Amino acid sequence: MRARYVIPAFAAVAALLLTGCVDNSTPSTGSTDSGSSVTKDDAAAALLPDAVASSGKLIVGTDAAYPPNEFKDAEGKPIGWGIEIASAIAAKLGLEPDYQISKFDNIIPSIMGGKVDIGESSFTDTIEREKQVDFVSYYTAGILWASAAGTTVDPNDACGLTVAVQATTYQDTDEVPAKSEACVAAGKPPINKVPYDTQDFVAQAVILGSADAMSADSPVTLYAIAQSDGKMQSAGEAFEVAPYGIAVAKDGGMGEAVQFALQSMIDDGSYQEILDKWGVADGGIDTVTINAAANG
Repeated sequence: MRARYVIPAFAAVAALLLTGCVDNSTPSTGSTDSGSSVTKDDAAAALLPDAVASSGKLIVGTDAAYPPNEFKDAEGKPIGWGIEIASAIAAKLGLEPDYQISKFDNIIPSIMGGKVDIGESSFTDTIEREKQVDFVSYYTAGILWASAAGTTVDPNDACGLTVAVQATTYQDTDEVPAKSEACVAAGKPPINKVPYDTQDFVAQAVILGSADAMSADSPVTLYAIAQSDGKMQSAGEAFEVAPYGIAVAKDGGMGEAVQFALQSMIDDGSYQEILDKWGVADGGIDTVTINAAANG
């Protein structure tokens, strides 16, 4: 069962965010040397499926349009704390990361089709998604809304408002629809949910006034606020904590290898170093599990 409580705000995020504008809409592939200081864990590597181990690389599917978790630098290469986590996992497994950037909703089908080895893209681990793939937990995040500066929006009373979300995220498929249904059940107008392909457009919708508010994971919303030059503000506090999971194919052995690698990172401190660097340590975990939504 998902825990429901308010988590502390990621107060340090704004001070540590990267500055400047990047294009998060142009598809590209690339690699990053993040995680190069992480040493191989032979026990974790021994759990890899033979085909992956012999390839020498870990193919990672990601939608690099969700800053600060996963996004692109000025050269179009994937960066962010989630990307660094994935690179460190590859290093623990003795592999080189190979990033395949695609739309968010294409990642799970690519895992199921054997085109990528893991998916790292701020996936909220849900019972419904666990029907398709397994999830190795690596973080917990709450949901945080934002509105234009000087406006008041209550996420618990947003009936009739227009709310921007990134398409196929948990906010798009579960959170905002549930709130809208509650509005209708109470005899109030539904929420007008407007999905966008990338998080950049979600924030712009609020800034330009085409949406009353946006909903995203708490570190993502705080990043958007920090990058808005005072044009956006938090709408309430973070709520509905849920696990992030690395997506892997079912029954293929990757889940156990990634779980062991992540736990090794937690135990040696390299995991904490990445979270501290990006100011998102509040959502860190101590124990890595598989399919936390079903088993938590």
